Amino acid sequence: MFKNALTSFLPALGRPLVNFIMSVGYFTQFVVKTIYNCFIPPFYLKLFGKQFLDIGFYSLPVVGLTTLFAGMVIAIQTYSGISEYGAESVVASVVLISVTRELAPVLSALMVAGRIGAAMAAEIGTMRVTEQIDALVTLSANPFRYLIAPRVWAAILVMPLLVLLGDVIGIFGGYLVAVYKLDFNPANYVNNTVNDLEAIGIIMGVVKAAVFGFIVAIMGCYHGYRSKGGAQGVGEATTNAVVTSSILILIFNYLITEFFFAR
Repeated sequence: MFKNALTSFLPALGRPLVNFIMSVGYFTQFVVKTIYNCFIPPFYLKLFGKQFLDIGFYSLPVVGLTTLFAGMVIAIQTYSGISEYGAESVVASVVLISVTRELAPVLSALMVAGRIGAAMAAEIGTMRVTEQIDALVTLSANPFRYLIAPRVWAAILVMPLLVLLGDVIGIFGGYLVAVYKLDFNPANYVNNTVNDLEAIGIIMGVVKAAVFGFIVAIMGCYHGYRSKGGAQGVGEATTNAVVTSSILILIFNYLITEFFFAR
């Protein structure tokens, strides 16, 4: 009886473990191939420009609204928490640090993951299940250089720009609430913001943005490239791309913060 239970338990335990190890291997191989082909010509600049426009310009309204209201909420929450201690002057500093170091990079990346990561997975997944990627191979076109490298480069380069714009918009949102709702002196608020501005906060936000851009692009392309099973497979690839991107963004957000402020 024990032998039968053991022989039925071990395969049930082994299959998920083997599948996990295989998935890690496939993903590692995919990332290595992607990085290698990002530096090997030919470079498809027209496709890069299209992706740059799609990721950057068309994502700006979503990123702008997200960071605007995030800055407004931080201003209200900070004021309500410290107003009884007479420390209203700290609001500008808290909004600045929160937006530049955390809120703008993370929220921008999550919004782009939901919009662009899903689109990448759906587009490449559709090409996979309709055998268009196989057709590219027969035409001697490397799918990694033609489909994936332009998306990865565009995401890495455009995300810092989105985050910098998100910084400005988020700080402006805090300014609007502080001045027009909480009756702060506009000149004092601006002076406090400028005086507390540090290069480390901007640099950390830009580094996070570049890493997050790589994560969004690589996860969207990977799940789309590995999709199978028709429309249902494409739908699963889209969902997996957004979920895994979001989880990795939060994990690497902590790791990068730890790297910059480790003592």
